[in-house]
Amino acid sequence: MSVVTFWNNGKEQTGKTLSMVAISTYMAIEHNYRILVVSTGYKDETLKRCFWKEKKARKNLGLFGPNTNASLESGIVGLSKIVNSNKISSENITNYTKIIFKDRLEVLESFSGGEVEYKKLKNLYPEIISLANNYYDLVFVDLDNEIEQEVSDKILENSNLVIANISQRLYSIDRFMELKETIPVLNSKKTLLLMGRYDKFSKYTIKNVTRYMKEKNKVLTIPYNTLFFEACEEAKVPELFFNIKSLENDERNSVFVEEVKRASENIMYRLQDLAATKM
Repeated sequence: MSVVTFWNNGKEQTGKTLSMVAISTYMAIEHNYRILVVSTGYKDETLKRCFWKEKKARKNLGLFGPNTNASLESGIVGLSKIVNSNKISSENITNYTKIIFKDRLEVLESFSGGEVEYKKLKNLYPEIISLANNYYDLVFVDLDNEIEQEVSDKILENSNLVIANISQRLYSIDRFMELKETIPVLNSKKTLLLMGRYDKFSKYTIKNVTRYMKEKNKVLTIPYNTLFFEACEEAKVPELFFNIKSLENDERNSVFVEEVKRASENIMYRLQDLAATKM
């Protein structure tokens, strides 16, 4: 049971959330892990657009069946109420999630209420993530860069693995290299580096960036892929990944599949390596 936090510094567009979506969906299908995806953002509908379309009558539906607790208030708001009443447990977190694949993939969506209330609620994320880690095989956290440093640091500290997201730009690459000197976790085995929206025709290729940054391991990537990014706007990511086998032999899409698979395998290998080191 592990927490994997997707992090980036600043407001630069790195494709962080969509990279997390691709990897978590792939792993839920291919490896049969029970995964929770947590959005810590404020009124961020990225995950919603990827996975489901809101019904007129609010229902907590999953691809393989409805959440039996649909009447409960979903998301961080519902969880906050039981946290404050000291009734929270690992098992009842699932009552407040959106089910994508039953017993495989669930989403704790972002807060959509008032900004003042959000400022209070986001302090609960470290506790909720920690409790969820006792119930799910993997907890993927989309760490919002607007969260206060103290809360962000606590989430990173409690994470088993940090996926540091950068863009395919020299400024982003140099900026991350500077941050490695001041933020210890970024310069440890606990961190893997990933470039989202990767363009294989850029001069900043996997090989060149890995060499330039003097990384021991090849930088991970999630390539830009038209089918995937369209699916992310049409709530069709589950459908796309169920048919991903058909893309593997398609020259236009095979690189995307290969890189999602490589990222997933590297994440699991590093988690296993870190766990073995602690033993």
